Amino acid sequence: MKTFLAALLAVFSLVAVTMPAHSDNASWRTQVAAYLPMLGHRNWIAIVDSAYPLQSSAGIKTIVANADQAAVVNEVVAQINASRHVRPVVFTDAELKYVSEKDAPGVSAYRSSLTKVFGAVATTSLPHEQIISKLDDAGKTFNILIIKTNMTIPYTSVFIQLNCKYWGDASEKNLRDAMSAQATTKN
Repeated sequence: MKTFLAALLAVFSLVAVTMPAHSDNASWRTQVAAYLPMLGHRNWIAIVDSAYPLQSSAGIKTIVANADQAAVVNEVVAQINASRHVRPVVFTDAELKYVSEKDAPGVSAYRSSLTKVFGAVATTSLPHEQIISKLDDAGKTFNILIIKTNMTIPYTSVFIQLNCKYWGDASEKNLRDAMSAQATTKN
């Protein structure tokens, strides 16, 4: 009997570890706020539509926000911008530009909302499969937070690769140039 109970407890523990967190409208914000300080350079946050698949990689955490996707994108970007350690590198599906209002009512308003949220932040549009490939590669080593929304328009996912806020691309280039120059003078 003890062996059976131990085995049952082990199964329930395994299920608890592998099942994604389910969150209601209020707690998804809290979960993002709690998770963001742990994330850093090379981690990703994806805000996705309701049909986005549940991924099985160990480094992927999925939460459900029963909320409007534009509002979730706005909140997540605001939390990232308020952080002192990371900045967003934004990717959107290239297909989004071609989704018609006739086929997906509300898509034009959604595209407009993204323009307002990102403003001066550069966004890169890539085919959906290329972005998924980037996530798959990153998920082998780094954590990814996926936030599923109630959006029912295709190709509306927003993928945010996090980068270091206090050390920019220009600083990294200067460092690499200095290291290269040092290596050249030694040879």
